[in-house]
Amino acid sequence: MADTTTRILRGRLLTFHGAPSGPDDGDAYSYIEDGALLLQNGLIAARGAFSEVEAQAPASTLVTDHRPHLILPGFIDTHIHFPQAQVIASWADQLLDWLNDYTFPAELKFADKAHADRIAKGFYDALLAHGTTTAVAYCSSHPNSVDAYFEEAERRGMMMLGGKTMMDRNAPEALCDTAQSSYGDSKALLSKWHKNGRARYVITPRFAITSTPEQLEAAGSLLKEFPECHLQTHINENHNEIAYTRELYPDAAHYLGVYESFDLLGPRTLLGHCIHMTGHELQVMRETGSVAVFCPTSNLFLGSGLFDKSGLESAGIRTAIATDVGGGTNYSMLRTLDEGYKILQLQRQRMHPLTSFYWITRGNAEALQLADRIGTLEAGTDADIVVLDANATPAKALRMETVETLSEELFLLQTLGDDRCVVETYVAGTPQKDRISSVGS
Repeated sequence: MADTTTRILRGRLLTFHGAPSGPDDGDAYSYIEDGALLLQNGLIAARGAFSEVEAQAPASTLVTDHRPHLILPGFIDTHIHFPQAQVIASWADQLLDWLNDYTFPAELKFADKAHADRIAKGFYDALLAHGTTTAVAYCSSHPNSVDAYFEEAERRGMMMLGGKTMMDRNAPEALCDTAQSSYGDSKALLSKWHKNGRARYVITPRFAITSTPEQLEAAGSLLKEFPECHLQTHINENHNEIAYTRELYPDAAHYLGVYESFDLLGPRTLLGHCIHMTGHELQVMRETGSVAVFCPTSNLFLGSGLFDKSGLESAGIRTAIATDVGGGTNYSMLRTLDEGYKILQLQRQRMHPLTSFYWITRGNAEALQLADRIGTLEAGTDADIVVLDANATPAKALRMETVETLSEELFLLQTLGDDRCVVETYVAGTPQKDRISSVGS
């Protein structure tokens, strides 16, 4: 629920207006050294210099002084797997082996609502501890898991996106639904949760390998009925996955052609990985406005390949970045940026830290078409905020002694940062750090 307390947060404010074109693009962001946010009823009512915001506030407004820390919009994770909270850090080979050996057995447990409820508490604790205030998640194929996911989000007042995984083949029988049942369950869950408070439902066929043509057709029907919903799936993560997909769908021109033929592509379609893309697939993605989601720690952990950010964006394709827990190895968007930077360096695509922090705030919000609500510190948007301390450990503090610019500080946070750098996380204006171990208990 939104915090009804009127409060001022004081500190160094950083928010983005667009994607930085380079290190010197001062128009892409606003930075205020002694800044403040006025929070009222879960929203940012005003942003500016502290003296100006204080003058606008009602008398006796509570002031939380976060100086000298940085205040940014809460981080946004665009691809994560809720049922894989106990799968993260499992020794694995490549994608398909990992699914069979670890992921599917873990997801079977979500038939039990009590188990799903317990995992949801730990899952949300981890997100908030790392400064993530919104995520887009795959639940399991059980409606129970979707209810547990959104119920916990509702308790914490978070804007969360997610949906039931649709999966009717090439998985354990107890995990499989059918084309008809997946349509019916998804539609019922969508009706129950979509735009119920801050919840947003996502139509979720896992990927072409685990869905029959009939099920992908059902997913396409849902998207036609509810075009305001997002759709998420996976594509071109791994060579074996691509080869198997081609066997299952021999008439498709390529992997993306499978999804295209069932009308699953569009500006609200989130395609996880997009590593091994053909030229025609890039063209189709651009024409449909679909989003390519970069999952760097997962791509490295499973040996999947290198995401070509420059190539995708040069082709006119929208991009986002995500943890992909549990194939991904950390809930932290800071750790995700660090590994993403290294992947891009291997391809001589040097990512400036301003671009990095744009990506995990406003950039991901724009990819989700939600920048009118989250991802910025603009007045009128939801008060989802993270406060960062680049001096959080002795090693960081030692490095900070030589830091002279905002960009250098951001790069330090990106390269060495983790949950220890997160001083506070606000959700709809409510501070979360002290509540993490008690909410939902």
